[in-house]
Amino acid sequence: MPGAHEVECAGIFNVTQETMVKHVSMLALSFGMVLASHSYAADQAQSRDQTQATEQTQERDRAYGSELMTQQERYEYQTKMRALKTEQEREAFRLEHHKKMQERAKAQGKTLPDMPPAGMGPGMGPGMGPGSGGMGPGYRR
Repeated sequence: MPGAHEVECAGIFNVTQETMVKHVSMLALSFGMVLASHSYAADQAQSRDQTQATEQTQERDRAYGSELMTQQERYEYQTKMRALKTEQEREAFRLEHHKKMQERAKAQGKTLPDMPPAGMGPGMGPGMGPGSGGMGPGYRR
């Protein structure tokens, strides 16, 4: 028979109400911590994905000779590239821009590489292109 401040637990043992409240509180706190850590990890992953996507977009949109361009010129270049409909139009625009930047560099006594850096050919920036596997093996959303 339980005492004045005891509760019978599953008919096996008696615990005080204070002990029961402590155990239930600890269980609730533990559950809350698990949920919080899961939420934190998901937020970190989302933040990392957004940062990576932003970096890839910036890298992809970097214009040849961008170091010789004003911020306004870079913006106009990116806007124009996004507006062009076909790969052929983008390639023609790139070639025209390439010549213009070569002339500008020469006028300023600077040199630019003849071609964009490796992997930065027509429309192909670094990152997750076709068949790259996305986030790696086993990643599922």
